[in-house]
Amino acid sequence: MSSKHKSQSHMGHQARKRFGQNFLHDPRVINNIVKSIRPKAGDNIVEIGPGMGAITEELLEGTSGYLNVVELDRDLIPGLRVKFFNQPGFQIHEADALKFDFASLKKDDTPLRIVGNLPYNISTPLIFHLLSYSGLVKDMHFMLQKEVVQRLAAQPGDKNYGRLSIMAQYRCQVQHLFDVGPGAFKPAPKVDSAIVRLLPYTELPHPAKDTKVLSSVVRTAFSMRRKTLRNNLKNIISSDALESLSIDPGLRPERLTLEHYVRISDYLVDHAIEIDRNQDDEHLIEHE
Repeated sequence: MSSKHKSQSHMGHQARKRFGQNFLHDPRVINNIVKSIRPKAGDNIVEIGPGMGAITEELLEGTSGYLNVVELDRDLIPGLRVKFFNQPGFQIHEADALKFDFASLKKDDTPLRIVGNLPYNISTPLIFHLLSYSGLVKDMHFMLQKEVVQRLAAQPGDKNYGRLSIMAQYRCQVQHLFDVGPGAFKPAPKVDSAIVRLLPYTELPHPAKDTKVLSSVVRTAFSMRRKTLRNNLKNIISSDALESLSIDPGLRPERLTLEHYVRISDYLVDHAIEIDRNQDDEHLIEHE
């Protein structure tokens, strides 16, 4: 996330479209984000995309000067080094967060706390990349497009409820904290943003026997949102089998809970019914 306190080396930096950069500059919003994170000494915080260091500065104060940041734009790195040169616990990793090994930042038994103003074009694959480290992560706080946060947090019956909601909520508790208007950024994006908190489960509330099968079931169910489960799932499970699982085949996919989808996927595993497993959650498209 990125700064209103621009050092000289940052003054000429233009936000880059290919990196999806929108630099946060509103001190009230920055303060609200940091209050939501509540950084404290001893935390192992990782910031993705520090930009010009607006949030970085506040996080360093909270953690008594220990912080890892992952930044892809090499033009921003010299300015960050200058700005935080007197913080020996500040470490920059010039890398693409989508490919970065976050397990390399683990120290002792202290779990990672991950923070980021995520570029909208990579937010979904990046969240699922990070959830693959969920055993090492205490919490995650992200600035995302408001629509994506609404979909992450949506409950059954909500128009935003879909694949992203189910597969994120399978792995973690999702909390939509607050919204952020375009005016808090330079340049101002064309969409509203929101802050989301993701809390990975230490024990999954509804563990599936095979998560790839679960993901495929959910993808197949939502392939045509307006049609019923009877139509969308007819090639993998019969209406009678759905009824045997206490699921009404006449329902639309957005009426089912995560637990229902786990029930269907476990049935397929138990009965050795083949289903296409080739698409990972990381490649969930932004618009279903």
